[in-house]
Amino acid sequence: MANRWRSAGGNLRAVLQHPSSQQQAPFQSFSALYHTIQAIPRECTGNRVSVKDRAQGRIPAVVFSQELNPSTTTVRSVSKKHLLTTERKQIQAILKSVELPFFCSTRFPLQIRAGSGSSDLLESGNVLPIKAITHFFIHAFLIHRDEESGKILNLVFVWADEGSQLKVDVPVVFKGEDVCPGLKKGGHLNKIRTSLKYLCPAEHIPPKIEVDVSKLDIGDRVFIPDVEVHPSMKLLSKNETMPICKIVAATKLENPESAGV
Repeated sequence: MANRWRSAGGNLRAVLQHPSSQQQAPFQSFSALYHTIQAIPRECTGNRVSVKDRAQGRIPAVVFSQELNPSTTTVRSVSKKHLLTTERKQIQAILKSVELPFFCSTRFPLQIRAGSGSSDLLESGNVLPIKAITHFFIHAFLIHRDEESGKILNLVFVWADEGSQLKVDVPVVFKGEDVCPGLKKGGHLNKIRTSLKYLCPAEHIPPKIEVDVSKLDIGDRVFIPDVEVHPSMKLLSKNETMPICKIVAATKLENPESAGV
């Protein structure tokens, strides 16, 4: 296996210049179609190597395991990490197909190919984008961008195989604002929580949590227990007494610190 990975790195340029003629079928996930990410192994690291890769239209990437439940049996080692290279054009197409706030809670299929035009699939599975401290964020999808040019510099994912337990920040979205009684009276929707953190199986990660405000009047609040999620999801967000949102009078806007009072 090690020899195969080394030979794959040597064929990287050819793979990107002469991709397989077989078109990748779209991937169905959470009622949306996404591309399958195609990647090639890389061995060399360092700033000079990364700069050269980016100049040739490639993006360095890393995928590793974040298994948080020792009792869960998975097919991957917790310490297993792959250094990869992806093609910038494909990643840019994926970014355009998914709404920005939902990157960190959307699983993507990943295929790691061995070489130029090769049908040899080294590894495949679903991956989830993660958070980290970088120069630039598009919400929580780890996209390290150049501050001046805005070009994508690096990508980081975790394996999100079925049965694995992952920590996920799930975006909160609000629906029913157009018919909300409190808003029609001139009230304001104070969005106190924009995301909720859960520990949940990869196969049950929701892309978003919808909060219905269609029946809220001024002074009404929505709390975490009011929101229905899959029973396998364990809440990690703190301070459950802080509401997710509240309809407040226009002259009495609240901040998150005082919203729970």
